[in-house]
Amino acid sequence: MQLVIADTGPVNYLILIGHIDLLPRLFQRVILPTAVKEELHDIGAPVAVRAWIGSPPDWLEIVETPGPAPVMPGLDEGEAAVIALAISLRADLVLIDERRGVKVARNHGLRVTGTLGLLELAAQSGLVDSTEVAERLRLTTFRSPETLLETMLRKHRRDAGNA
Repeated sequence: MQLVIADTGPVNYLILIGHIDLLPRLFQRVILPTAVKEELHDIGAPVAVRAWIGSPPDWLEIVETPGPAPVMPGLDEGEAAVIALAISLRADLVLIDERRGVKVARNHGLRVTGTLGLLELAAQSGLVDSTEVAERLRLTTFRSPETLLETMLRKHRRDAGNA
């Protein structure tokens, strides 16, 4: 996959679990809208996240959303900017966790995955151990139905047993 536009949540959790390096390993271009950069740099964000975005890596592109700030009811500024930028740049994938954001992005014809989907892709590619990343994720504020995490773990245990 070539171009991914990322929202705050997936970037935040990848930093917190020590796997932000997955993004350039899985994608050729990784872009954050400036609105997402601002959310990651917010005083309420974890210290590690603020430090990371304060000195972003060379592989990360930070781009202003073209035109006026998009207004998408029910979405925060970062989610709306991600979707607008993904449409504008014809992104291959959008990384977003919030249900409303996922729904709006899909309604605009975008391909979407969240933190768990990204970690599953990385596990399938042999880049991470699914059990280890699941345990690290559980130590953060990440919230999803436990069944989703368990389904991912069972799938990778089954796949490992068939290898």
